[in-house]
Amino acid sequence: MSVKKKMPIRWGMVGGGRGSQIGYIHRSAALRDDTFALVAGAFDIDPERGRAFGVDLGLDEARSYPDYQTMFAEEAERSDGIEAVSIATPNNTHFAICKAAIEHGLHVVCEKPLCFTVAEAKELKALAEARGLIVGVTYGYAGHQMIEQARAMVKNGDLGEIRVVNLQFAHGFHSAAVEEQNPSTRWRVDPKFAGPSYVLGDVGTHPLYISEVILPHLKIKRLMCVRQSFVKSRAPLEDNAVTLMEYDNGAIANVWSSAVNAGSMHGQKVRIVGSKASIEWWDERPNQLSYEIQGEPVRILERGMDYLYPEARLDDRIGGGHPEGLFEAWANLYRRFGLAINGNRGLAPAGIEELVFPGVDAGLEGVRWVENCVRSADAGGVWVEYE
Repeated sequence: MSVKKKMPIRWGMVGGGRGSQIGYIHRSAALRDDTFALVAGAFDIDPERGRAFGVDLGLDEARSYPDYQTMFAEEAERSDGIEAVSIATPNNTHFAICKAAIEHGLHVVCEKPLCFTVAEAKELKALAEARGLIVGVTYGYAGHQMIEQARAMVKNGDLGEIRVVNLQFAHGFHSAAVEEQNPSTRWRVDPKFAGPSYVLGDVGTHPLYISEVILPHLKIKRLMCVRQSFVKSRAPLEDNAVTLMEYDNGAIANVWSSAVNAGSMHGQKVRIVGSKASIEWWDERPNQLSYEIQGEPVRILERGMDYLYPEARLDDRIGGGHPEGLFEAWANLYRRFGLAINGNRGLAPAGIEELVFPGVDAGLEGVRWVENCVRSADAGGVWVEYE
């Protein structure tokens, strides 16, 4: 039986042009394992600036396009056209670009939020599933090795019955009206571009997704949310929010989403409390996981070590003792996206059915959570059944 030779996935980008921090992270992560090959792009709303940037990246000038519509149409006519595309543009463009990409038969990796409404997310999910296409969402922190260790510990019963989930992503960089001087922040607090929320969607969905990875058996039953605009000019969008949640097994959770936690560098922490033990992960120290068994000294688990579960060691790149960071976490996600896409291309490795990555369902759930939080907050911070 002949074996198909694995070839890099021909890949394009929309957005992420010159000066874009997130675009650089996408490219660095996607290209790290030779799973993707960047061959085309529509990098900027300014066509000439985007063309020049593509050329600087080493692309054929003819494949550095003025807009995504032109790129999708012209690449579809090529025998070597793109097979996948990443979307790194403002939030209000995600739905239209993602839908157009799927309709052109492209796999998609999209910045979060996937879109603004549950109805839009369900439409994208149906379109992708009907065409057998992969849609990934870049919840990049979930690529850290210790998240898989936490998932395995819960699965293997190390914590006992899960009782309490504490989640936060609360930084302080927007504790003043920095958007007045910073265009890259300005769109994030404008409902026309950011959608129905600021920090709930921008930062709160990150630890929420991590909790979904670690605790896939828990489902939200109802929630209550309050949100504030401490920098008044940001209203009606919030720069701080607190969400309480009840799960279907009786466990409870809280999520603090904030951009006004003055003095905090990042402040993303995930703490899972069980009947026997607790674990805690902090993204400013991502190589470590605190493991706290009742009545015993605290244990600090380190990435890359042989005592970790095999699921965590699969993500190891450089061995124990070496610190890994955000680029490695994103590269882990892009490797998983690539494995899923290669499965679609008939190049599926063994164990592909066990692959965990933020796909279209994760994008849908992030949008669903924000929609329910906004509904609760706008009704005066009342409990609402999770819809």
